[in-house]
Amino acid sequence: MRQLLAALTLLLACGLVQAFDHSHGAWDVLLERHVVLISEGNASQVDYAGMLQEHAALKAYLHVLSTVTMGEYQAWTRAERLAFLINAYNAFTVELILTSYPDIQSIKELGGLFQSPWKKRFFTLLGEERHLDEIEHELIRARGVFNEPRIHFAVNCASVGCPMLRNEAFTAERLNRQLEDNMRRFLSDRSRNRFDAASGKLQVSKLFDWYGEDFEQGHQGFDSLQTLFTQYAVLLSDSTDARRRIAAGNYRLTFLDYDWRLNDTEK
Repeated sequence: MRQLLAALTLLLACGLVQAFDHSHGAWDVLLERHVVLISEGNASQVDYAGMLQEHAALKAYLHVLSTVTMGEYQAWTRAERLAFLINAYNAFTVELILTSYPDIQSIKELGGLFQSPWKKRFFTLLGEERHLDEIEHELIRARGVFNEPRIHFAVNCASVGCPMLRNEAFTAERLNRQLEDNMRRFLSDRSRNRFDAASGKLQVSKLFDWYGEDFEQGHQGFDSLQTLFTQYAVLLSDSTDARRRIAAGNYRLTFLDYDWRLNDTEK
């Protein structure tokens, strides 16, 4: 036991054992270089060709994520854990795309007849071989863990219909502000959320159909989709009258088709 403690002390003294970088600096650099904001900053595209040129750097970051143990993870703050999982989801999604890039038009092509791309076990995280759905649905969305519906505007599925991939890493210090900013940008994107005055329809992303229950639990002040749209009515239309109608719940809610095309700068 003494010998083990002595060895650990020596490693720490030599700088060979390093604390996890909660700034996610390596991922931050890649995002800054290869994510392009479009639609007045409310959406983004990914330069996958550029990411491929720096594939070694991406793999190095993913390796660091994969070396984190469950014990280390559980010792972190709530914000550190959630930022870690969001960045991991987004980075491993980019890695999945690069396995077939440039011969890919949609992430859905990476699935099979009996398996979706989100069920492919191709990486290790927190000591287990995992797939993307486990990060999102079992680690992030698990009831009573984070209780954060805004994560749906932060995780990116490499598709045009998805909320934007942010051009910076999520960090614990900025997490609340980043989540709120991503949600506001997504709601402001008329290609994915809009009010049609002629028909009285509030046409929103299919995302709200799939995950509507997450906005009904009272977390972040949302107890229903109507509550959410009322609070953010100003973002859903440029018309004062339309904003009043949305705020009053005077609309028929419909869900738009999801655009699964690859969110690539080259497409």
